[in-house]
Amino acid sequence: MKKQIILLDTTLRDGEQSLKFNLNTKEKIEIALALEKMGIDIIEVGFPISSPIDYQTSKELSKIIKNSKLCGLARCKKKDIDMVYKSLKKTGNFRIHIFLATSPIHIITKLKTTLNKVIEKISFMIQYARKYTDDVEFSCEDSSRTPINDLCYVVQTAINAGATTINIPDTVGYTFPQEYFNIISNLKNKVNNIDKCIISVHTHNDLGMAVGNAITAINAGARQIEGTINGIGERAGNCALEEIIMALYTRKKSMDFYTNINIHNIYYTSKLVSKICNIPISTNKAIVGSNAFSHSSGIHQDGIIKNRNTYEILNPRNIGLDKTEFNLTSKSGRAAIKYHMDLMGYKKNTYDINLLYSNFIKLADKKGQIFNYDLESLAFNSEKDNNTEYFTLKYFNVESNSDISVATIKLKCGKLSKLESATGLGVVNAIYKTIIKITNYNIKLINYILTAKSQTEESIGQVNVKIKYKKKIFNGIGFSKDIIKASVISIINCLNNIWRSNQVQKNILQINKS
Repeated sequence: MKKQIILLDTTLRDGEQSLKFNLNTKEKIEIALALEKMGIDIIEVGFPISSPIDYQTSKELSKIIKNSKLCGLARCKKKDIDMVYKSLKKTGNFRIHIFLATSPIHIITKLKTTLNKVIEKISFMIQYARKYTDDVEFSCEDSSRTPINDLCYVVQTAINAGATTINIPDTVGYTFPQEYFNIISNLKNKVNNIDKCIISVHTHNDLGMAVGNAITAINAGARQIEGTINGIGERAGNCALEEIIMALYTRKKSMDFYTNINIHNIYYTSKLVSKICNIPISTNKAIVGSNAFSHSSGIHQDGIIKNRNTYEILNPRNIGLDKTEFNLTSKSGRAAIKYHMDLMGYKKNTYDINLLYSNFIKLADKKGQIFNYDLESLAFNSEKDNNTEYFTLKYFNVESNSDISVATIKLKCGKLSKLESATGLGVVNAIYKTIIKITNYNIKLINYILTAKSQTEESIGQVNVKIKYKKKIFNGIGFSKDIIKASVISIINCLNNIWRSNQVQKNILQINKS
């Protein structure tokens, strides 16, 4: 019979500790609701004693969250425990999470006390917390650097005092998986009352071992995993819960465990946390990174087309992501090009795949990533059209006064030159409005990213934009030491892609008529 792995999410507590700002109540509620919808068992809402906002937010969440159990963190101090109770008592179903360091380095240098006094304090404070709730978790801070006999003594005392969950955190991300397995196994074998509690683990990623350590701990007997969405947290971060969830789901035939998570909500929750916390998700991040379901190699793309399982062990739709993506680059093969042309509705007898592939390789070597509209242009436009920059920047000037900006731009449009000005809320908005006046294209700017190519005063700015036009997404890029000029160039680059796409439609109409 499969055993449940309980998931405690600490995004709102340990995750927030890594931010350069505090989440406000509204933001915490939004994340907590997403976690609840995702099916997280326990949400650690914060550290109520740490600030009035943390206390008030915890109190608000206790009125709103109904399905996930709420948990508050407390030091081994009465006032901390009291504050957790006061903030969460409305929910009627809450956990008090107490922690105290148990390793020699923490006891001697930080607490300036002895192990015996630490144990005495742990016992007293757990009993104190039990006045408020039967659900008390105790964390042996820095347990992975605590001598195993000392750790067994602490754990046994904590269980006798009334702790129902014992957390064995790898606080500084020091431990290797086999070492962690041995720690949990020793506790299971040496602590005579261990069956009266749930063993939990809270792993950090300082050596990149957080998820590996958590999976190893499960195999050794842990039944609760603590982590965060996207793995955010102190220093190098925490165990990424989405990775644990999908590891257990994907390897369910070989692992006798399950979670209560609605996996279809993973991607949405990940993107929400990234947006609210202002922490971008690494492109190669497991499960939720933009490259997690992207393929560039022609061999891989051909395999995926024939059978998804050749190069994908997860179905992106399981986590709420629309589809697999093929990055069209010079490494792509004919199969990927034909696949994209099929998706766009072009039958193979309407274009020459060999000629298209030859032109594709030339453009990919020059440009890098190729998009669908590039393929259309290569397949149906003349060589002259494809090499034409219909829109060319001749002059620009932008003046700003507080939030209001005025852009004046002169573009060469084919054989004509046009000059226009427009006012906008900010520089980019003013540029965007001016270009619309010049071209009469009904475009919508949906993404704008500015990147410095180096950290020096002479660094070149790179601007990437995405523009929506007639239900299609077009990409543009601009480089310049002047970031305003880079912004103008990126949008013009997009406009030329749109112009070529329009030429494609004209040429297809001509072909159909003839």
